[in-house]
Amino acid sequence: MRVPALPLRRRAAVTAAFAAALLVPASAVAAPADQGRAGPGVADAAGSGTLPIRGLDLDASTIPELQERMDAGELTAVQLTGAYLARIAAVNDDLGAVLSLNPEALRDAADSDRTRQRNQPRGPLEGIPVLLKDNVDTEQLPTTAGSRAMLDSRPDDAEITRRLRDAGAIVLGKANLSEWANLRGSASSSGWSGVGGQTANPYVLDRNPCGSSSGSAVGVAASLAQVAIGTETDGSIVCPAGANGVIGVKPTLGLVSRSGIVPISAEQDTAGPMARHAVDAALVLEVLAGSDDADAATAEIPADLDTGFADLDLDALEGARIGVWTLTPEQSAAVDDRTEEVFAAAVKQIEAAGATAVPVQLAYQDEIGAGELPALLAEFKRDLNAYLAATPGDHPADLAGIIEFNEQDPVELAYFGQELLEQAQAATVPEEDPAIQETRDRIRTLARASIDEVLAQGAGPEDDLAAIVGLTNTPAWQTRYEYLDGQADAFVYSTSGPAAVAGYPNVTVPAGFAGPRDSLPVGVSFFGTRWDDARVLDIAADFEDQAAAREAPGYLPTVGADPQPDNPEPAT
Repeated sequence: MRVPALPLRRRAAVTAAFAAALLVPASAVAAPADQGRAGPGVADAAGSGTLPIRGLDLDASTIPELQERMDAGELTAVQLTGAYLARIAAVNDDLGAVLSLNPEALRDAADSDRTRQRNQPRGPLEGIPVLLKDNVDTEQLPTTAGSRAMLDSRPDDAEITRRLRDAGAIVLGKANLSEWANLRGSASSSGWSGVGGQTANPYVLDRNPCGSSSGSAVGVAASLAQVAIGTETDGSIVCPAGANGVIGVKPTLGLVSRSGIVPISAEQDTAGPMARHAVDAALVLEVLAGSDDADAATAEIPADLDTGFADLDLDALEGARIGVWTLTPEQSAAVDDRTEEVFAAAVKQIEAAGATAVPVQLAYQDEIGAGELPALLAEFKRDLNAYLAATPGDHPADLAGIIEFNEQDPVELAYFGQELLEQAQAATVPEEDPAIQETRDRIRTLARASIDEVLAQGAGPEDDLAAIVGLTNTPAWQTRYEYLDGQADAFVYSTSGPAAVAGYPNVTVPAGFAGPRDSLPVGVSFFGTRWDDARVLDIAADFEDQAAAREAPGYLPTVGADPQPDNPEPAT
């Protein structure tokens, strides 16, 4: 089948904010003398984000450091926002991470500066620029979930958008994503959407960013925003975070409101922060967490839950017992040797920090995997139809309308199909099919048991494990398209499933580099039991501090091709 020649990267919408941002020239983003891993072309424009504003390095700066500078009058929110917008202008055409820009971003930054001048900062994110995955509602911009069918949606702010604004954050715009959070085609290419085109991995530009929170991960990795919001059903925060060398936090289900977010399933969906630094992710989670009358899951937050996530304990690994989810012989044969070396080195760093590493295997994984997709398809039909019915704007009224739109659109089905949408439409919703509800209940019970049984080691609490660590990702694959290349996502290995289906916290941290020329990031994931988000974050932050594995992206054009597996499994 011949498909039209379409651009695979889409320049962010040229809004009033973008035009104003160009008053801070792209040349203000100076490339460092040593490009490290950087290649030619976009690397010359991208640099590491070093600014002439008193030597401010966006890549290295944390939110607390930025707040100190703004409090001291050395930096303004307008300057910081303008600098990020200038970086978007300089490099986004090669990355495709930012799908649209908030036309009021600089105005909001000026309001933030006036608030600070009155000594009335609203919260820990005052003046901090953030990108939202484009399945999170904002009143200034349509929420498309990457679909051209949704370009005329007119939502209000999601609850988490309101919380970010109330804490002083500046919404820069929307990040690209795998369309419909990667529940569209059975052979999708992660990071591609009909609205935003293809997102590229900033470490090697012809490599995939994983998904579905592709633009959010790439946006923070390439210093296009200080932090970003992603969403995960299974792997969609941790996989792109791992593949792009950043921190990704998937919270306990119900810790963060989902109202005003395009759903896959209320049984697994959650939003969470993505950042270059653990402290930044923790600060954002502290802002996002809390109850919401519109999201029943948040009513289950324990009254005594510690939500002081940013008070990180960088000695959390000392004396802790950490379960190490080892690879089976079959998995080891599929995962490249260099990636296994990165994981082994991470375990040694955990031990060097004073922890005891305990090899473990998690049970029930085959049964959990067999039941997950059938449950998600039925829940997607139910929950998406409810979202569409409640969202103002000129868009299809239901899933059937989305499918029909795609069949008539010249772009949507150009690179891969919509088999999963069609399967969801054919499914019966859980309320009408006891078997679907039974499947959901069974796999959730098994997923929770798979984690909790491993954490509870031995007869007493002194034998228990504080958390489990696993390999987040293998090196990013070359981006390919089913209808163009006869191939799609070359997804090899993940540990995201148990925490995703259980609704338990999962935090990924950069651990090293693998792949050709050791050019591609590899992460490790720490996960624990329900509502144990603070401890898991502490352990992840301690590992980040010990490993110091992250490096700024190098924007290499290519490092050559890898063999592609026969059975890709995209993250949702």
